[in-house]
Amino acid sequence: MNVLFIDETHPILSSIFEKENWKIHVKNTVSKEKLAQELEIYDGIIIRSRFRLDADFLSNAKNLKFIGRPGSGLENIDLEYCKSKNIQVFRSPEGNRDAVAEHALGMILSLFNKINSGNTEVKNGIWDRIANRGEEIMGKTVGIIGYGFMGEAFAKRLAGFGVKIIAYDKYKSNFGTKNVEEVSLEKIYENSDIFSLHTPLTEETNGMINDSFLSKFKKNIYVINTARGSSLILKDLVKNLESGKVLGACLDVLEYEKSSFETIMANKNSEEFTYLANANNVIITPHVAGWTHQSNEKMGRFLGEKIVGIFG
Repeated sequence: MNVLFIDETHPILSSIFEKENWKIHVKNTVSKEKLAQELEIYDGIIIRSRFRLDADFLSNAKNLKFIGRPGSGLENIDLEYCKSKNIQVFRSPEGNRDAVAEHALGMILSLFNKINSGNTEVKNGIWDRIANRGEEIMGKTVGIIGYGFMGEAFAKRLAGFGVKIIAYDKYKSNFGTKNVEEVSLEKIYENSDIFSLHTPLTEETNGMINDSFLSKFKKNIYVINTARGSSLILKDLVKNLESGKVLGACLDVLEYEKSSFETIMANKNSEEFTYLANANNVIITPHVAGWTHQSNEKMGRFLGEKIVGIFG
């Protein structure tokens, strides 16, 4: 087997392949155009998000048997083309679900307890206990949309905090537990104090959280997005933050991100980003929720074991 690595990954992934005597070709700095000219020699491709594996590119890979992506999202791979050519596509959401869940929980606890603002003020000589008084998460209702690996892991982290957890998944049913109530989308709108998104990026979820979506919530809410930036329209979020419909937001992903996730966002000087950057009730992190040291290793290990399990 000849396996092309288009992105950097944890060394454990290549070591799993090397134990099978597969040949590893690391070309994470070679251009897409140049790679297209040599794809015919490869049996497998490993990619994260460096560029899109579209039909035009993949049509050059006459012997391709599999594509592997560490992590969960597959929006940068033409899945229909792969299906038509019997190319198996692997992912490893088991590897970063715990990291995402911990990060989402950490963000909302930090927002509720004003840890970021309090830390900054004290370090600048300001001791304001009144303004930095926090809000308890206990007793709140957390609505989760998308109950796959990430949504389920987040629910498990929340279970010990005395919150009511309700969850909706359009494509999954019978997942309720003693700690999680499976509900309709209407119940999410009706009961949520905190809303957390855990869906993949698809045509259906692209731009899903917009002004119309947010207006359907009965209560004023807090929003958490650790899924994909393009699912949440930032100008609509700002509109609802200004009106008070959204009480605060935790954003690990942004609409402005480049598709590779590795470069600085476009439109960083836009009016809405300026608002978010200066809002005390908004926490932003650089798409790192699922990117801990531990998850990096686990994503590679789970992915390698899956692929070798089929082709080894």
